[in-house]
Amino acid sequence: MSGRTHSDNEPAIAAAPEQDEHIEDARRARWTAAGTGVLLSLAGLAAALLRLTRSAPVLVPAAYALGAAVCALAAVLGSRGRTRRALWLLIAGTMVMALGDQFD
Repeated sequence: MSGRTHSDNEPAIAAAPEQDEHIEDARRARWTAAGTGVLLSLAGLAAALLRLTRSAPVLVPAAYALGAAVCALAAVLGSRGRTRRALWLLIAGTMVMALGDQFD
């Protein structure tokens, strides 16, 4: 009698809801990274277009556009599940846009 007992099945059933929570957390992190990347990209592109219409140094709209491109890349990576890299790219893109704001 080498069959499983009833108590062997209990940990597998108890682990399933915990695994579902991890899957839900990962899904939420992907949506957050992708949504934040899209939002920051649109804000950076809008700021670059506004700075192009005014008399600002060329470096200012270029910095906003570069920061928006980095944030767009972060949105793509975030949607594919690379949330840690997406977070760092979001930080870097925002810093580039802030640097462009300092030149204004």
